[in-house]
Amino acid sequence: MPLIHLTTFIQAPVERVFDLSRNIDLHKESMKRHREEAVAGTRFGLIGKNETVTWKAKHLFKTRVMRIRITEMQQPLRFVDEQADGSFKLMKHEHHFKSCENGTIMIDLFQFESPYGAIGKLLNSFFLTRYVKSLLQQHNNVIKEFAEGNKWRRLLEK
Repeated sequence: MPLIHLTTFIQAPVERVFDLSRNIDLHKESMKRHREEAVAGTRFGLIGKNETVTWKAKHLFKTRVMRIRITEMQQPLRFVDEQADGSFKLMKHEHHFKSCENGTIMIDLFQFESPYGAIGKLLNSFFLTRYVKSLLQQHNNVIKEFAEGNKWRRLLEK
């Protein structure tokens, strides 16, 4: 099963980075080009433990629907989201946050398995892992942009 490990440094307080990472509106912003939208569950604002969100988006030439659930949360250090229903056979995304002297170290551990047996394993190793890693990096870049500037205020100060 593929494991994607990303580390991103963000010059912002850990609480801000944590909340932006679980903000539905920021996620939609980061996935605009895939027309990702929240169609059920928590559709706006911050998602919390045991809550779900159902995403609908265009990925790999197909409209896909995936419902995820926040299964663990230790604010502001970590949270875990897992696929409850969707295209993957299995999907688990751990988000870790470590405060440091001049900001936050954000660590993503993303595990997934495609449902297509041996063909799926080939897809994972040659294509899907790179595609998912690129999506995660794109999302993290938007979190970084919002957290380090003033854009975070429109999402978190209400």
